[in-house]
Amino acid sequence: MLGEIYLMNPSAGFSPNRPLPGIGLPLVKLSILMPVYNERATLTSAVKEVLDVDYPCEIELVIVDDGSTDGTRDLYPTFAEDARVKIHLHERNRGKGAAIRTASTVASGDYVIMCDADLEYSPADIPSILAPVIAGQAEVVYGTRTFGSHNAYSYLYVLGNKGVTTFANVLFNCYISDLETCFKLLPAELYRSLDIRETGFGMEAEVTGKMLRRGIRPYEVPITYRSRSRAEGKKLTWRDGVEAVWILLRERFAARRAAG
Repeated sequence: MLGEIYLMNPSAGFSPNRPLPGIGLPLVKLSILMPVYNERATLTSAVKEVLDVDYPCEIELVIVDDGSTDGTRDLYPTFAEDARVKIHLHERNRGKGAAIRTASTVASGDYVIMCDADLEYSPADIPSILAPVIAGQAEVVYGTRTFGSHNAYSYLYVLGNKGVTTFANVLFNCYISDLETCFKLLPAELYRSLDIRETGFGMEAEVTGKMLRRGIRPYEVPITYRSRSRAEGKKLTWRDGVEAVWILLRERFAARRAAG
C-alpha cells in the first residue's frame, strides 16, 4: 500500500498538492484519460483493468470515443452503471491529441494520466507512477518502457523511439528515457496550460517539448509494456517519428521566435 489519501473539498481552501499537517500526503483525485478509436476487441478488457486497480486515491475514467466505426460504441452502455466512468463522443475521427484535449477539458481530477485502450500498457502500473507524487518527490511522472525481444513491435520501431528521445535530449540538454510513452502523469492545470494543439500522435512530442522548454523534467518510473502488431491494430508509423522531430524543433525555438 502507498498510504491513505485524505480527500478534501477544494473549496475548503486546500491546494490539491498541499499535505495535511502531520500526514505528508498530497490531496489528489486522478483522472485517467482514455482516447478510443476502433478498439472493440480490447475496450471492455481495458476498462475493466483500469477500474479493478487498487488505487491509493479517488479516480475517474474519462473515455473519449474519437469517431469509432467498428462497433466500439455499442459497448458504452455496459460501462454506464459505474459512476467513475465518463463517456464523450466525437462525431468524426479527429486524432488522439484531439481526444485527449476533450478528455482533459471535462476531467475533474487534480492530476491526469493518459491510458490507451489497446492493452499495450498495464493500468496496474499507475499506482507506481503515482508513488513519487504521493511521496512529494515529483509533480510530473513518466512511466518509461524497457524494450526487449518479448515486447517490442520491431527493431525499427524501437530504434525510431530511441532516436526521437535522443533528439529531444540533445535539443533540450536533458535526459529522459522514453518521450513517446503514453503514461504521462501531470497536474491537470499544468496540462491545460500547455495548450496542446496537435490532434494526432504528435501530441506526445508537443507535451514533452513544451514541458522541457519550461524547464520541467519528468520523474521516471519503469513500467511493463506489450506492443501490438499491425494485425492487432498498431497505428504508429515512421511518419509519426518524422513529425515528432519537427514538433520538437518547433517547440525548442518557439520562445526565441516569440521574443524576436
